[in-house]
Amino acid sequence: MIYLRLNFLQLSLVPFLQNIVIYPIKSLNGVAVSRATILKSGALQYDRQYAIFDEQDRLVNGKGNPKVHLLKASYDASLKTVFLQVKGREEIQGFAIDEERTGIEAWLSKYFGFAVKLRENTVVGFPDDTDSPGPTIIGVETVETVASWFSNISDDEMRSRLRTNLEIADTPPFWEDQLFAQSDEIVDFKIGDVLFCGINPCQRCVVPTRDSVTGDVYPQFQKIFATSRQQNLPAWAPVSRFNHFFRVSVNTRIPESEAGKILQVEDEVKILSVSKLGY
Repeated sequence: MIYLRLNFLQLSLVPFLQNIVIYPIKSLNGVAVSRATILKSGALQYDRQYAIFDEQDRLVNGKGNPKVHLLKASYDASLKTVFLQVKGREEIQGFAIDEERTGIEAWLSKYFGFAVKLRENTVVGFPDDTDSPGPTIIGVETVETVASWFSNISDDEMRSRLRTNLEIADTPPFWEDQLFAQSDEIVDFKIGDVLFCGINPCQRCVVPTRDSVTGDVYPQFQKIFATSRQQNLPAWAPVSRFNHFFRVSVNTRIPESEAGKILQVEDEVKILSVSKLGY
């Protein structure tokens, strides 16, 4: 049945990659790019390449520290220089990430009020799902639909809350729920020339419940989200993969064979097959 559904939708739609966003420093602002290179690990080059840790080796992120939301990060074109700013303050401090690492750490330590280190991992970065470190995927219509469930949350604000890497256009809402199957299966699909394996619907954390700029909590966000998600679950979504409905977007893996290949905006998306999990 799932194969019939996949084939029908492939004939009736031509999905394509509309947006690519990478997050050079985990938990801070993303950067929209037109192309991205696949690493051997399956991650996107530069995505979550750096992360902030405290002295107890704990990750400092939006899940555990709302002050993260008040930080604004931007980058030069090479992604080698980061510009940091605190909401409400005019001062912007720029650092060459490799050469001025201690300066970044001192600036961040002063901001957070405790000592932190900026660590780097060029192999896989610091993904939330270490078993599926490929880019996360969502539909443009999905983002817009989820935003419509809440008053005063724009599409772009919802996009900032969900922090997904790849956005697919020319699809109905939640079309990407076809990119995973049963728990012992993977969905093989291609974006351009790059082979992906769709694994599971992404479980959301506390971050989407907060304003991406102020950190203010939206009342009953998770309840509204879960109720609406369940009510809008498409026929092609495997219900068994939703032990709860605070899930949206898709976690992926990319085989080592794809290392070095390039994803580009406007690449077409093609679903290939469903197979047993085992690679």
